[in-house]
Amino acid sequence: MPRLIHHQRLPGPGHVSIERLFAGIRLHLPEPWHAEVALCPQPSLGLAPRVRNVLNASRNAGAINHVVGDSHYLALGLPREGLVLTIHDCATLRRLRGVAREVFRQLWFVQPMRRAAVVTTISHASRDELHEWTGDLAEKVRVIPNCVGPEFKPDPRPLRKENPVVLQVGVKWNKNLGRVAEALRGTPCRLEIVGELSPQQRQDLAETGVPFRELGRISDDELLESYRRCDLVVFASLYEGFGLPIIEGQALGRPVVTSNFGAMAEAAGDGAA
Repeated sequence: MPRLIHHQRLPGPGHVSIERLFAGIRLHLPEPWHAEVALCPQPSLGLAPRVRNVLNASRNAGAINHVVGDSHYLALGLPREGLVLTIHDCATLRRLRGVAREVFRQLWFVQPMRRAAVVTTISHASRDELHEWTGDLAEKVRVIPNCVGPEFKPDPRPLRKENPVVLQVGVKWNKNLGRVAEALRGTPCRLEIVGELSPQQRQDLAETGVPFRELGRISDDELLESYRRCDLVVFASLYEGFGLPIIEGQALGRPVVTSNFGAMAEAAGDGAA
């Protein structure tokens, strides 16, 4: 059986969604397939660490190499034959400007996509965005939606009509926490937030008067428990490549409120407000 290697970034604190996703995928590869993990030795910051990561990927190449996300440049050091590249979103291209954006577009998207035998992404919204940034290269992109692990099983519970718990997963700019809190102003509920809040976010939340609990960086088991404990999942994001909390909440049977556009509407289907 050819060696299958999952090439993964060295995740930063609180950034483990891709790794959690592919850990679940590895558990369900059909027999006799088995995937090994080649982890980047350096964080993906600056030129020298990225060069070392590319060299490490090259040394650990198998017959089939899958760059699983957020380290697309690793493809530059891997054989073209049997090379799979998964792109989750184009968020950084939206943020950068000028020469920095073009350099990043070439090294993170265009050249890795040219080398890959197969390119996958996680939503039709992301594929459309890739078409905007890479033109005809996006014609080779296949859409394979995200999945949830087997631990996300139906866990029905009656909605607490008094003081329900509203779960918010994520605190980055795109997670839209400030406007979620404004929307809840005056509503008798408790807001639980996965992620570490900034001092400004804590102040803004306090000003809304919405009772909240900051869960910080939590383990996978603690995340699952937070879904079980809540009455409602809110994920009113401004931008996502997919939106895993939507289908995680759905899998447990929790009502989900999400944004009515882009990848969020696609992931939610008819199963969210």
